[in-house]
Amino acid sequence: MTFLRFLRDTRGNYAMMTALLMVPLLGALALGVDYTEMSRQRQVTLHALDAAGIATARRILEGASEAEALAYAQQFFAANLRSVEASKVTLRVQLPSQQAGRETLKLDADLRYDPFFLPSFIMGTADSAESLTFSAHSEIRLQNTLEVALVLDNSGSMDFVGTGSGRKRMDLLKEAATELVTTIAQRAQQMKQVAEPVRFSVVPFSGTVNVGAQNASASWMDTQGRSPIHHENFDWSTMGAHDTNRRVEKDGDVFRKRGTGWGTEVNQIVTRFSMFDEIKRVTGTQTQQTQVWGCTQYWWGTNICRTNGWVTTTEQVPVLGPATSWAGCVETRPGTLAYDVTAPSSQHPSSLFVPMFAPDETDNEDSWRRDAMGNWWKDMTSGTDAQRQRFMPKYFQAAPLGSDFMGTDKGPNAMCTTTPILPLTDVSTTAGVNTVKKAITDMRALGATDIPEGTAWGWRTLNSAAPFTQGRPEHERGNDKVLIVLTDGFNTYYTPNSLGYNDLANNRSIYSNKGYTGVNAPGANRTRLFQNTTVTATTHTNANFTTAMNQHLDSVCEAAKAAGIIVMTVALDLSSSVADEREAINAMTRCASDSRFRRDPNDPTKAAKLFWNANGSNLADKFREIADELSNLRIVG
Repeated sequence: MTFLRFLRDTRGNYAMMTALLMVPLLGALALGVDYTEMSRQRQVTLHALDAAGIATARRILEGASEAEALAYAQQFFAANLRSVEASKVTLRVQLPSQQAGRETLKLDADLRYDPFFLPSFIMGTADSAESLTFSAHSEIRLQNTLEVALVLDNSGSMDFVGTGSGRKRMDLLKEAATELVTTIAQRAQQMKQVAEPVRFSVVPFSGTVNVGAQNASASWMDTQGRSPIHHENFDWSTMGAHDTNRRVEKDGDVFRKRGTGWGTEVNQIVTRFSMFDEIKRVTGTQTQQTQVWGCTQYWWGTNICRTNGWVTTTEQVPVLGPATSWAGCVETRPGTLAYDVTAPSSQHPSSLFVPMFAPDETDNEDSWRRDAMGNWWKDMTSGTDAQRQRFMPKYFQAAPLGSDFMGTDKGPNAMCTTTPILPLTDVSTTAGVNTVKKAITDMRALGATDIPEGTAWGWRTLNSAAPFTQGRPEHERGNDKVLIVLTDGFNTYYTPNSLGYNDLANNRSIYSNKGYTGVNAPGANRTRLFQNTTVTATTHTNANFTTAMNQHLDSVCEAAKAAGIIVMTVALDLSSSVADEREAINAMTRCASDSRFRRDPNDPTKAAKLFWNANGSNLADKFREIADELSNLRIVG
């Protein structure tokens, strides 16, 4: 019975089971300790590897030699291992120059972990080991190329003194932009494995953009006057009404000279370009001798002719010279073509770019004795002020002796105030850097502000299709296209009265790159300034013009970003306490892309906007931040 009770007695089972389970329990605890420590060391090693990759990539882009880059990678990696013993980690680095593609920096790390307890519990087994190892890999792709368009405000307010600086905004901008180009160019010049690694274009803008007078005959210009907006302000029927032998008549989709009065010019096409050539001024006189049939001898003392024959006469005739030439500014294309990069084609005349030609406005003054802003030629007709403006024969009459040549921002070039666009230029050469710097230095402050127009042309300089074809193909990998847009004001288009001029011809606005707001483009029920907006087209005020242009800016920015363009924006000396300037700040903020590298300091869950709100005292610092952002674009993790 005693033996049986012993067998049935369970009071010591817990202690026995505990003793039996002690070994595996302690083993699990030890394994947990080792696993936690191994995971920590592994994470530290991974972070050190990633950090070394980014840092070494930057050193390579700065021009470090292979030996320097390898040494830097080892040092940076070791410094970031912290509590992990460097002797237990092996780093292997494969530089871009050691690969056929020359694009990728590869780093591999092997960590040997010596566990604290694990060997005691697996000793004597087939799997016993003194240490464990694991590997980590990091790969950094270096961007091959970078294309940057500097879209810079050249409006008249840029001649004002920048806040907190004592210097004009234009001078501050030139200095900051030049430093930016210099900084990026120095890094580009050290990159030897890629041809033309960084290129800059310069797009000065005010109320208009100058594409360069040398492009007058380019295939993307409307050289035959076929665009629906080309003859928008011309009434060619007035030619025949004035002189039936010097008519201008429509022939298909062009206008031609008709009649015997044109001589050898008959049937030539008439365009805005030909109008620039037609406008002449008297520059002097010259002696001209001609043979006429007349009296060669009179009866003495009388006026009765005795003998007839050929007589040589001498007279002073005027010498005509050019009064002006096209300065290079173009109008905004109509409809959806206004702010996109659709390539111009002769098959689609609306897509061609039309040269600006400011019509001569009425000679009359209003009751306040105000002139018309665009009065630059003699009307040579009567009638209403609108008829005087559209009377075409006046342009074929030479201006009198003493008339000055009408250059930029004068006569038909009114509102063409900026220097020409500089297309994408390689800055890995000294000559290229100097060319870009000169384009910046040559800028001048004059005119209104049309930010969407400048942005669109900046985008076009980055594009691979006409009008500027220097951009790399959009599908090319390893290339970033960047728009940097700076303005010190809000979008402006003006009524004549707001500038102190009359509007007797009922144009409703001054002439600029969108024509007169009181003139509908052919085939459209809204003037170009209001096309593709929700703004009331019958309200002709400066404020309404600005609202429409802000919508244009939203459209071009969204389209550019959707096409893969990185947009960086800078507002200079704009105040959020002023309504128009606050709207400009908001528009520029919306326009900007998100940073790939920085987080929003107010909301770390979001990327920082590539928008900088600058003033005269810190503009240079903001451009240095932009330089850092551009440098980061050269590296993709």
